[in-house]
Order: sequence, then structure tokens, then C-alpha cells
Amino acid sequence: MPVFESTEKMYEVLGSLFELLMNDPVVGPKYAESNITIKFIINDPDGTIWLTNEEPGVICGDADLKPTIQMALSGDSCHKFWLKELTLPIALAKGHVKAKGPLPKVLKLLPLLKPAYEAYPDIARKHNLPIA
Repeated sequence: MPVFESTEKMYEVLGSLFELLMNDPVVGPKYAESNITIKFIINDPDGTIWLTNEEPGVICGDADLKPTIQMALSGDSCHKFWLKELTLPIALAKGHVKAKGPLPKVLKLLPLLKPAYEAYPDIARKHNLPIA
């Protein structure tokens, strides 16, 4: 059984995490400077999450935007990534994440994810998701 019981639950959990990240006083402006639009195509459950440097910043669901980077992965891989049980380089190498676009741009943003790594376990607990 997948970690996220429904697309709505996944949007609620990951949407709140990405909102927190985009509203962070350091991360938000640095992401905006990057001029990158990321499209996450998530399966099990199916959904799409966009991160953009334009308002509203985080979009859960379809949007008429052109992604700079597109990443396809499962909801379980998302959960493991934010719990630091799965690193992006290993996930890419093992095919848990499939990426299209200039990946070096995304890798440059990885250091900005510290607030999300710190916040995710509490967000997961609040939504009764499993934490090792």
C-alpha cells in the first residue's frame, strides 16, 4: 500500500512542505533567482506538483506552464527523499526518479532543501504517515 492514501492527501502533505520551502526567507528568494520551473509527475497516487518562481509558487494539479525540469517518481520515493532515506543521485542512478531537463540546475538547489528536510518528519507525523 502506498504511503499517500490518495492524491488529495499527497497534495495536502507535499503542498504544505513546498509552501513552507517557498515561504522560507532564504530559500524562497534563492529559488526565485534560479528562474526554474519544476514539474513533479508523481504516481501511486497519480498527481502533478509544480514549483515556479511566479505566484502562487506551488501548484498542486495541472497547470499551463513550461517546465525547465521534469521529474517523475512515486509518492513513496517522495516520502523517502524528504526523510533523507533516498538521495537524488542514487534515486536517479537506480531509476527511482526519472528527470528531463538541465539536471545540474536542480542539483545546485539541493543545499536549499535543509529547511524542508528539517520540517518533513513533523509534517509526516501530523498526517499519520510512517516514519522509520
